[in-house]
Amino acid sequence: MSDDATLKQTPLHSRHVALGAKMVPFAGYHMPVQYPAGIMAEHKHTRTAAGLFDVSHMGQCFLHGPDHATTAGALETLTPGDFLALEPGHQTYTQFTNDAGGILDDLMVTRPAGEGADGSLFLVVNAACKDADFARLEAGMPDDVSVEILNGKALLALQGPGAHDVMSRLGPEAAEMNFMQAMSCTVAGLACHVSRSGYTGEDGFEISVSNDDAGALMDALLEQPEVEPIGLGARDSLRLEAGLCLYGHDIDETTSPIEAGLIWSVGKRRRTEGGFPGADRVQREIAGQRTRARVGLQPEGRAPAREGTVIEKDGAEIGVITSGGFGPTVGGPVAMGYVAFEHRASGTQVDLIVRGKALPATITKMPFAPHRYRR
Repeated sequence: MSDDATLKQTPLHSRHVALGAKMVPFAGYHMPVQYPAGIMAEHKHTRTAAGLFDVSHMGQCFLHGPDHATTAGALETLTPGDFLALEPGHQTYTQFTNDAGGILDDLMVTRPAGEGADGSLFLVVNAACKDADFARLEAGMPDDVSVEILNGKALLALQGPGAHDVMSRLGPEAAEMNFMQAMSCTVAGLACHVSRSGYTGEDGFEISVSNDDAGALMDALLEQPEVEPIGLGARDSLRLEAGLCLYGHDIDETTSPIEAGLIWSVGKRRRTEGGFPGADRVQREIAGQRTRARVGLQPEGRAPAREGTVIEKDGAEIGVITSGGFGPTVGGPVAMGYVAFEHRASGTQVDLIVRGKALPATITKMPFAPHRYRR
Protein backbone atom coordinates (compact mmCIF):
# COMPACT_ATOMS: atom_id res chain seq x y z
CA MET A 1 0.00 0.00 0.00
CA SER A 2 1.27 3.48 -0.83
CA ASP A 3 2.65 5.65 1.92
CA ASP A 4 0.13 8.47 2.46
CA ALA A 5 2.95 11.03 2.17
CA THR A 6 3.59 10.00 -1.45
CA LEU A 7 -0.06 10.20 -2.52
CA LYS A 8 -1.47 13.15 -4.44
CA GLN A 9 -4.44 15.04 -3.05
CA THR A 10 -7.40 16.57 -4.85
CA PRO A 11 -8.30 20.21 -4.09
CA LEU A 12 -11.13 18.87 -1.89
CA HIS A 13 -8.97 16.64 0.32
CA SER A 14 -9.28 18.75 3.47
CA ARG A 15 -13.06 18.81 3.14
CA HIS A 16 -13.22 15.01 2.93
CA VAL A 17 -11.15 14.73 6.10
CA ALA A 18 -13.32 17.32 7.87
CA LEU A 19 -16.43 15.33 6.91
CA GLY A 20 -14.97 12.21 8.56
CA ALA A 21 -14.18 10.30 5.38
CA LYS A 22 -12.13 7.12 5.50
CA MET A 23 -9.26 7.93 3.12
CA VAL A 24 -7.50 5.25 1.05
CA PRO A 25 -4.92 5.10 -1.75
CA PHE A 26 -6.53 5.01 -5.19
CA ALA A 27 -4.80 5.60 -8.55
CA GLY A 28 -1.99 7.46 -6.80
CA TYR A 29 -4.35 9.73 -4.85
CA HIS A 30 -5.60 9.88 -1.26
CA MET A 31 -9.34 9.44 -1.85
CA PRO A 32 -12.49 9.01 0.29
CA VAL A 33 -13.78 5.43 0.15
CA GLN A 34 -16.69 6.17 2.50
CA TYR A 35 -18.07 8.66 4.98
CA PRO A 36 -19.50 7.92 8.46
CA ALA A 37 -22.91 6.93 7.03
CA GLY A 38 -21.27 3.93 5.31
CA ILE A 39 -21.27 2.52 1.80
CA MET A 40 -24.76 0.98 1.97
CA ALA A 41 -26.39 4.24 3.11
CA GLU A 42 -24.41 6.27 0.57
CA HIS A 43 -25.43 3.94 -2.25
CA LYS A 44 -29.12 4.12 -1.30
CA HIS A 45 -28.99 7.90 -0.87
CA THR A 46 -27.64 8.30 -4.41
CA ARG A 47 -30.43 6.10 -5.80
CA THR A 48 -33.14 8.07 -3.94
CA ALA A 49 -31.84 11.66 -3.64
CA ALA A 50 -28.46 13.05 -4.79
CA GLY A 51 -24.88 12.03 -4.09
CA LEU A 52 -21.79 14.20 -4.56
CA PHE A 53 -18.58 12.52 -5.72
CA ASP A 54 -15.09 13.99 -5.94
CA VAL A 55 -13.63 12.67 -9.20
CA SER A 56 -10.91 15.30 -9.48
CA HIS A 57 -8.29 12.57 -9.82
CA MET A 58 -9.52 11.99 -13.38
CA GLY A 59 -7.54 13.55 -16.22
CA GLN A 60 -8.93 16.48 -18.21
CA CYS A 61 -7.53 17.99 -21.39
CA PHE A 62 -8.42 19.90 -24.53
CA LEU A 63 -7.41 19.17 -28.08
CA HIS A 64 -7.14 22.37 -30.16
CA GLY A 65 -6.96 22.39 -33.94
CA PRO A 66 -7.75 24.75 -36.81
CA ASP A 67 -11.24 23.32 -37.34
CA HIS A 68 -13.46 20.49 -36.17
CA ALA A 69 -12.70 18.15 -39.05
CA THR A 70 -8.97 18.33 -38.37
CA THR A 71 -9.21 17.72 -34.62
CA ALA A 72 -11.90 15.06 -34.88
CA GLY A 73 -10.03 13.27 -37.62
CA ALA A 74 -6.83 13.27 -35.57
CA LEU A 75 -8.54 11.74 -32.54
CA GLU A 76 -10.18 9.12 -34.76
CA THR A 77 -6.72 7.71 -35.56
CA LEU A 78 -6.44 6.62 -31.90
CA THR A 79 -10.01 5.52 -31.08
CA PRO A 80 -13.02 3.87 -32.80
CA GLY A 81 -15.36 6.78 -32.06
CA ASP A 82 -17.12 8.91 -34.68
CA PHE A 83 -16.18 12.46 -33.72
CA LEU A 84 -16.71 14.00 -37.14
CA ALA A 85 -20.45 13.54 -36.59
CA LEU A 86 -20.39 14.81 -32.99
CA GLU A 87 -22.62 17.87 -32.68
CA PRO A 88 -21.59 20.99 -30.73
CA GLY A 89 -22.67 20.72 -27.11
CA HIS A 90 -22.69 16.91 -27.12
CA GLN A 91 -20.36 14.27 -25.74
CA THR A 92 -19.69 10.62 -26.48
CA TYR A 93 -17.98 7.62 -24.92
CA THR A 94 -15.05 5.86 -26.59
CA GLN A 95 -11.81 3.97 -25.95
CA PHE A 96 -8.15 4.22 -26.84
CA THR A 97 -7.32 0.91 -28.54
CA ASN A 98 -4.00 -0.83 -29.15
CA ASP A 99 -2.82 -2.56 -32.32
CA ALA A 100 -4.27 -5.85 -31.05
CA GLY A 101 -7.73 -4.29 -30.59
CA GLY A 102 -7.45 -4.21 -26.80
CA ILE A 103 -8.55 -1.25 -24.69
CA LEU A 104 -5.84 1.06 -23.32
CA ASP A 105 -8.36 3.29 -21.54
CA ASP A 106 -11.93 4.50 -21.90
CA LEU A 107 -12.81 8.17 -22.03
CA MET A 108 -15.46 10.81 -22.61
CA VAL A 109 -15.14 13.24 -25.53
CA THR A 110 -17.11 16.50 -25.72
CA ARG A 111 -17.41 18.89 -28.64
CA PRO A 112 -17.78 22.30 -26.95
CA ALA A 113 -20.35 24.74 -28.26
CA GLY A 114 -20.03 28.48 -28.54
CA GLU A 115 -17.98 31.11 -30.30
CA GLY A 116 -14.34 30.17 -30.71
CA ALA A 117 -14.92 26.51 -29.77
CA ASP A 118 -14.74 25.09 -33.29
CA GLY A 119 -11.67 22.89 -33.56
CA SER A 120 -11.61 22.00 -29.86
CA LEU A 121 -12.52 18.74 -28.13
CA PHE A 122 -12.66 18.24 -24.35
CA LEU A 123 -11.54 14.85 -23.00
CA VAL A 124 -11.91 13.20 -19.59
CA VAL A 125 -9.78 10.10 -19.01
CA ASN A 126 -9.20 7.70 -16.12
CA ALA A 127 -6.89 8.67 -13.28
CA ALA A 128 -4.65 5.60 -13.41
CA CYS A 129 -4.12 5.97 -17.17
CA LYS A 130 -4.01 9.73 -17.60
CA ASP A 131 -0.25 10.18 -17.89
CA ALA A 132 -0.04 7.47 -20.55
CA ASP A 133 -3.13 8.88 -22.28
CA PHE A 134 -1.70 12.40 -22.41
CA ALA A 135 1.61 11.06 -23.76
CA ARG A 136 -0.30 9.04 -26.38
CA LEU A 137 -2.21 12.12 -27.47
CA GLU A 138 0.86 14.33 -27.62
CA ALA A 139 2.68 11.73 -29.73
CA GLY A 140 -0.30 10.98 -31.95
CA MET A 141 -1.62 14.43 -32.82
CA PRO A 142 -0.48 16.18 -36.01
CA ASP A 143 1.47 19.43 -35.81
CA ASP A 144 -1.64 21.57 -36.14
CA VAL A 145 -3.46 19.94 -33.20
CA SER A 146 -2.21 20.76 -29.70
CA VAL A 147 -2.91 19.07 -26.35
CA GLU A 148 -3.77 21.32 -23.40
CA ILE A 149 -3.62 19.38 -20.12
CA LEU A 150 -5.91 20.93 -17.52
CA ASN A 151 -4.00 20.42 -14.27
CA GLY A 152 -5.84 23.38 -12.76
CA LYS A 153 -9.28 21.79 -12.97
CA ALA A 154 -11.23 19.73 -10.45
CA LEU A 155 -14.18 17.46 -11.32
CA LEU A 156 -17.30 16.78 -9.23
CA ALA A 157 -20.14 14.40 -10.05
CA LEU A 158 -23.66 15.08 -8.79
CA GLN A 159 -25.73 11.92 -9.26
CA GLY A 160 -29.24 10.74 -8.45
CA PRO A 161 -32.90 11.62 -9.04
CA GLY A 162 -32.55 14.76 -6.91
CA ALA A 163 -29.68 16.12 -9.03
CA HIS A 164 -32.06 17.85 -11.45
CA ASP A 165 -33.74 19.92 -8.74
CA VAL A 166 -30.38 20.87 -7.25
CA MET A 167 -29.07 22.01 -10.63
CA SER A 168 -32.32 23.84 -11.34
CA ARG A 169 -31.55 26.03 -8.34
CA LEU A 170 -27.78 26.44 -8.72
CA GLY A 171 -27.26 26.16 -12.50
CA PRO A 172 -30.62 26.39 -14.25
CA GLU A 173 -29.11 26.49 -17.74
CA ALA A 174 -27.43 23.13 -17.19
CA ALA A 175 -30.64 21.65 -15.78
CA GLU A 176 -32.25 22.02 -19.21
CA MET A 177 -29.77 19.67 -20.89
CA ASN A 178 -30.47 16.04 -21.74
CA PHE A 179 -28.22 13.02 -21.25
CA MET A 180 -24.81 13.37 -22.96
CA GLN A 181 -25.14 17.09 -23.59
CA ALA A 182 -22.62 19.57 -22.23
CA MET A 183 -22.15 23.32 -21.86
CA SER A 184 -20.16 26.06 -20.16
CA CYS A 185 -22.25 27.94 -17.60
CA THR A 186 -22.25 29.11 -14.00
CA VAL A 187 -23.15 26.84 -11.08
CA ALA A 188 -23.59 28.57 -7.71
CA GLY A 189 -22.13 31.65 -9.38
CA LEU A 190 -18.93 29.85 -10.38
CA ALA A 191 -17.67 29.34 -13.95
CA CYS A 192 -18.00 25.64 -14.83
CA HIS A 193 -18.18 23.19 -17.69
CA VAL A 194 -21.11 20.83 -17.07
CA SER A 195 -22.15 17.61 -18.79
CA ARG A 196 -25.33 15.66 -18.12
CA SER A 197 -23.65 12.34 -17.50
CA GLY A 198 -22.10 10.15 -14.84
CA TYR A 199 -21.24 6.59 -13.94
CA THR A 200 -24.01 5.46 -11.59
CA GLY A 201 -26.88 4.73 -13.98
CA GLU A 202 -28.76 7.67 -12.48
CA ASP A 203 -29.53 11.08 -13.91
CA GLY A 204 -26.85 13.55 -12.97
CA PHE A 205 -24.08 15.93 -13.90
CA GLU A 206 -20.30 16.05 -14.05
CA ILE A 207 -18.94 19.51 -13.29
CA SER A 208 -15.46 20.71 -14.23
CA VAL A 209 -14.39 23.73 -12.18
CA SER A 210 -11.13 25.49 -11.37
CA ASN A 211 -9.16 24.11 -8.42
CA ASP A 212 -9.54 27.49 -6.72
CA ASP A 213 -13.37 27.32 -6.92
CA ALA A 214 -13.78 23.59 -6.21
CA GLY A 215 -14.20 23.99 -2.46
CA ALA A 216 -16.84 26.69 -2.82
CA LEU A 217 -18.73 24.56 -5.34
CA MET A 218 -18.63 21.51 -3.06
CA ASP A 219 -19.88 23.61 -0.15
CA ALA A 220 -22.73 25.07 -2.21
CA LEU A 221 -23.82 21.62 -3.39
CA LEU A 222 -23.66 20.07 0.09
CA GLU A 223 -25.84 22.91 1.41
CA GLN A 224 -28.69 21.56 -0.72
CA PRO A 225 -31.08 19.29 1.22
CA GLU A 226 -30.90 16.47 -1.34
CA VAL A 227 -27.11 16.18 -1.37
CA GLU A 228 -24.75 14.02 0.70
CA PRO A 229 -21.06 13.24 0.05
CA ILE A 230 -20.40 9.80 -1.43
CA GLY A 231 -17.14 7.84 -1.52
CA LEU A 232 -15.48 5.43 -3.91
CA GLY A 233 -17.08 2.38 -2.28
CA ALA A 234 -20.61 3.36 -3.25
CA ARG A 235 -19.41 4.67 -6.61
CA ASP A 236 -18.23 1.13 -7.36
CA SER A 237 -21.43 -0.61 -6.22
CA LEU A 238 -23.56 1.90 -8.12
CA ARG A 239 -21.68 1.45 -11.41
CA LEU A 240 -21.72 -2.36 -10.96
CA GLU A 241 -25.51 -2.39 -10.56
CA ALA A 242 -25.68 -0.16 -13.66
CA GLY A 243 -23.64 -2.74 -15.61
CA LEU A 244 -20.89 -0.22 -16.40
CA CYS A 245 -17.30 -1.30 -17.01
CA LEU A 246 -14.43 -0.32 -14.73
CA TYR A 247 -11.14 0.08 -16.56
CA GLY A 248 -8.45 -2.32 -15.35
CA HIS A 249 -11.10 -4.80 -14.26
CA ASP A 250 -13.91 -5.33 -16.79
CA ILE A 251 -11.97 -3.87 -19.70
CA ASP A 252 -8.21 -3.83 -20.26
CA GLU A 253 -5.52 -4.27 -22.91
CA THR A 254 -6.70 -7.82 -23.65
CA THR A 255 -10.42 -7.08 -24.08
CA SER A 256 -11.89 -5.53 -27.21
CA PRO A 257 -14.87 -3.14 -27.30
CA ILE A 258 -16.91 -5.88 -28.99
CA GLU A 259 -16.18 -8.58 -26.40
CA ALA A 260 -17.06 -6.02 -23.72
CA GLY A 261 -20.49 -5.40 -25.23
CA LEU A 262 -19.54 -1.85 -26.24
CA ILE A 263 -20.26 -2.10 -29.97
CA TRP A 264 -22.59 0.89 -29.57
CA SER A 265 -19.52 3.03 -28.81
CA VAL A 266 -17.86 2.11 -32.12
CA GLY A 267 -19.09 4.58 -34.73
CA LYS A 268 -21.10 2.91 -37.50
CA ARG A 269 -18.90 4.56 -40.10
CA ARG A 270 -15.79 3.34 -38.24
CA ARG A 271 -17.03 -0.27 -38.19
CA THR A 272 -16.73 -0.26 -41.97
CA GLU A 273 -13.90 2.19 -42.59
CA GLY A 274 -11.62 1.16 -39.72
CA GLY A 275 -8.62 3.45 -39.49
CA PHE A 276 -8.02 3.02 -35.76
CA PRO A 277 -5.60 0.72 -33.89
CA GLY A 278 -6.83 -2.87 -33.82
CA ALA A 279 -9.58 -2.26 -36.37
CA ASP A 280 -9.00 -5.66 -38.00
CA ARG A 281 -9.87 -7.50 -34.77
CA VAL A 282 -12.86 -5.30 -34.06
CA GLN A 283 -14.21 -5.86 -37.57
CA ARG A 284 -13.68 -9.63 -37.34
CA GLU A 285 -15.55 -9.76 -34.04
CA ILE A 286 -18.41 -7.65 -35.37
CA ALA A 287 -18.66 -10.20 -38.20
CA GLY A 288 -19.12 -12.96 -35.61
CA GLN A 289 -15.64 -14.21 -34.81
CA ARG A 290 -15.83 -13.72 -31.05
CA THR A 291 -14.54 -16.19 -28.49
CA ARG A 292 -15.96 -14.58 -25.32
CA ALA A 293 -18.52 -12.08 -24.15
CA ARG A 294 -19.09 -9.89 -21.10
CA VAL A 295 -22.18 -10.99 -19.17
CA GLY A 296 -24.00 -10.23 -15.95
CA LEU A 297 -24.30 -12.89 -13.26
CA GLN A 298 -26.59 -13.23 -10.25
CA PRO A 299 -25.26 -15.68 -7.66
CA GLU A 300 -27.77 -17.56 -5.53
CA GLY A 301 -27.80 -16.80 -1.82
CA ARG A 302 -26.19 -13.80 -0.16
CA ALA A 303 -22.46 -14.35 -0.61
CA PRO A 304 -20.87 -12.06 -3.23
CA ALA A 305 -18.49 -13.49 -5.81
CA ARG A 306 -15.43 -11.30 -6.20
CA GLU A 307 -13.11 -10.45 -9.08
CA GLY A 308 -11.05 -13.45 -10.17
CA THR A 309 -13.70 -16.04 -9.30
CA VAL A 310 -13.72 -18.86 -11.86
CA ILE A 311 -16.97 -19.55 -13.74
CA GLU A 312 -17.70 -23.21 -14.59
CA LYS A 313 -20.33 -24.98 -16.66
CA ASP A 314 -20.78 -28.74 -16.17
CA GLY A 315 -17.44 -28.90 -14.39
CA ALA A 316 -15.46 -27.12 -17.13
CA GLU A 317 -14.05 -23.62 -16.75
CA ILE A 318 -15.79 -21.20 -19.13
CA GLY A 319 -14.80 -17.79 -17.78
CA VAL A 320 -13.96 -15.49 -14.89
CA ILE A 321 -15.62 -12.74 -12.89
CA THR A 322 -14.15 -9.26 -13.37
CA SER A 323 -16.35 -7.31 -10.91
CA GLY A 324 -18.56 -8.56 -8.13
CA GLY A 325 -20.15 -7.44 -4.89
CA PHE A 326 -23.41 -6.88 -3.06
CA GLY A 327 -26.02 -4.80 -4.87
CA PRO A 328 -27.93 -2.75 -2.30
CA THR A 329 -30.66 -1.81 -4.79
CA VAL A 330 -30.97 -5.39 -6.02
CA GLY A 331 -30.87 -6.74 -2.47
CA GLY A 332 -28.35 -9.46 -3.26
CA PRO A 333 -25.02 -10.23 -4.90
CA VAL A 334 -24.34 -9.17 -8.49
CA ALA A 335 -21.33 -9.67 -10.74
CA MET A 336 -20.08 -9.33 -14.28
CA GLY A 337 -17.41 -11.20 -16.14
CA TYR A 338 -16.45 -12.94 -19.36
CA VAL A 339 -17.60 -16.35 -20.52
CA ALA A 340 -16.99 -18.40 -23.65
CA PHE A 341 -19.20 -16.97 -26.39
CA GLU A 342 -21.43 -20.04 -26.69
CA HIS A 343 -22.44 -19.76 -23.02
CA ARG A 344 -23.45 -16.08 -23.06
CA ALA A 345 -27.25 -16.51 -23.20
CA SER A 346 -29.30 -15.07 -20.34
CA GLY A 347 -30.74 -17.80 -18.16
CA THR A 348 -27.70 -20.07 -18.50
CA GLN A 349 -26.99 -21.84 -15.21
CA VAL A 350 -23.33 -21.82 -14.13
CA ASP A 351 -21.22 -22.46 -11.03
CA LEU A 352 -18.93 -19.94 -9.34
CA ILE A 353 -15.96 -21.51 -7.60
CA VAL A 354 -15.67 -19.68 -4.27
CA ARG A 355 -13.08 -21.02 -1.80
CA GLY A 356 -13.19 -24.38 -3.52
CA LYS A 357 -16.97 -24.67 -3.44
CA ALA A 358 -19.29 -24.49 -6.45
CA LEU A 359 -21.98 -21.85 -5.87
CA PRO A 360 -24.86 -21.71 -8.37
CA ALA A 361 -25.42 -18.55 -10.42
CA THR A 362 -27.41 -17.45 -13.45
CA ILE A 363 -26.19 -15.44 -16.42
CA THR A 364 -28.48 -12.45 -16.69
CA LYS A 365 -28.98 -9.28 -18.69
CA MET A 366 -27.56 -6.00 -17.46
CA PRO A 367 -28.10 -3.47 -16.02
CA PHE A 368 -29.14 -4.96 -12.70
CA ALA A 369 -30.71 -1.62 -11.71
CA PRO A 370 -32.46 0.30 -14.51
CA HIS A 371 -30.75 3.34 -16.04
CA ARG A 372 -32.63 6.55 -15.35
CA TYR A 373 -30.94 9.06 -17.64
CA ARG A 374 -32.84 12.12 -18.85
CA ARG A 375 -33.23 11.69 -22.59
